[in-house]
Amino acid sequence: MTSALIGPGAFVAVVGPSGAGKDSLLAYVKQRLGGDADIHFARRVITRVCDPASETHDTLDVAGFEAAEAAGAFALSWRSHGLAYGIPVRVDDIVRGGGVVIANVSRGVIPQVRARYGVTVPVLVTVSPDALAARLFARGRETQADIAARLARNEAYAGFDHGGHVIDNSGTLTQGGEQMLRVIRAARAACA
Repeated sequence: MTSALIGPGAFVAVVGPSGAGKDSLLAYVKQRLGGDADIHFARRVITRVCDPASETHDTLDVAGFEAAEAAGAFALSWRSHGLAYGIPVRVDDIVRGGGVVIANVSRGVIPQVRARYGVTVPVLVTVSPDALAARLFARGRETQADIAARLARNEAYAGFDHGGHVIDNSGTLTQGGEQMLRVIRAARAACA
């Protein structure tokens, strides 16, 4: 690790298509870890109103987000699906203190994560096309055309070389959650 990279803690970057169950896996892990003081789940800032049926996040309008971004309020920020996303800069202090930060990010952010943190752990959550279609339909947020577009984007993940762990979340929440739990425990052990 070079001195320019933030450490000695780790940053676990969770990526995967919308509907793959990333938020469900993270909630499972959070519950299982029972408030482990060394592991922190980053709360994203998004330019979308918070939906109680979805991920809990902080909301800013576009102007507020851009102002916060310009002021250096985010360790990582990106645009996807017509929205702006940010991970608050306070996560840097957690990693500097030896903690593990876990965040749901866009796959395009992986190079930013690697350029910022000494210990990075990319985790790609995948799901079968049938399971993804069923989940997207069940949540009722997208039209049939939107679902078809998301399924097409899911196919693009097949060739995504993220250089990390892959969790197939086509099965039960417990199966996927236990895989995620093993990855996070290994990340914590790597920076201990």
